[in-house]
Amino acid sequence: MFPAHRPRRLRTTAAMRRLVSETTVRPRQLVLPMFVKEGATQPVAISSMPGVFQHTRESLVKAAVEAVQAGVGGLMVFGVPAERDAVGSGATDPNGILNAALNDLRSELGDSTVLMSDCCLDEFTDHGHCGVLAVDGTVDNDATLEVYGEMAVAQASAGAHLVGPSGMMDGQIGFIRTALDEAGFTDTGILAYSAKYASALYGPFREAVDSQLTGDRKTYQQDPGNGREALREVALDLAEGADMVMVKPAGPYLDVLRSVKEIADVPVAAYQISGEYAMVEAAAANGWIDRERTVLETLTSIRRAGADVVLTYWAVEAAAWLDRE
Repeated sequence: MFPAHRPRRLRTTAAMRRLVSETTVRPRQLVLPMFVKEGATQPVAISSMPGVFQHTRESLVKAAVEAVQAGVGGLMVFGVPAERDAVGSGATDPNGILNAALNDLRSELGDSTVLMSDCCLDEFTDHGHCGVLAVDGTVDNDATLEVYGEMAVAQASAGAHLVGPSGMMDGQIGFIRTALDEAGFTDTGILAYSAKYASALYGPFREAVDSQLTGDRKTYQQDPGNGREALREVALDLAEGADMVMVKPAGPYLDVLRSVKEIADVPVAAYQISGEYAMVEAAAANGWIDRERTVLETLTSIRRAGADVVLTYWAVEAAAWLDRE
């Protein structure tokens, strides 16, 4: 009798659906990106990212402890300095805001979470680019690597378990690995932003870090139309010693994420970026979508595409929802 096959039998009850679910999201797989603002006396709301703040050093620690208690797997920390210069000197200063905050967090949390640091210059330069500039105004790849090496060592010294080079400079993983090893930080890992695209969805993040950028980053971030290029970047980062690789943004690049998962022999991360967050928040605020269901669906899609780890601004909230199920 037709139909002989009835897949709906495995959807009849919540218990049945839970039993046969192919993809799960757990709090331990989520990483919370956090911002700390130098000189702030109270948390500063980010208007384009409702519910996300530029923290003081004190409120950063408090929020981090809450995230760890919620079961979140890690924290990715970004610094917002009070002053910037052409070479981003605040990034390598042991007393600079990011390194000071990393030290605060490591002192408070120890090894109870995975502490990650943004190893990039864009927050620290007065021109907003991810590297130092040559005389002609272009980003000088090899000069930037020298600074990245110093920055990675400073972050490891401050307590980072993983440094996250996000500038898409050629050779950055190998250079940083050598710098860390030579400084004695052989156990400090590298989370490589291997496939980072020149996306239109970074807008809210630029508010979050008070970015000074004019123009774009198309000469070093990837063309959104290129998929094979991402695999080449991943292969290079793996050969240079990356401990984890990342695709950024997540949602618009699920196909790339799946392809990366198929070739990578290390954990694969994906960053659900500020614009992805802002779109869902705006639609939910207007009553157009169910906020909780949408958030969990987006996280599930990223996991289903192949991410072992998901960086998301909803990490703490999602952890609570997931533990409630």
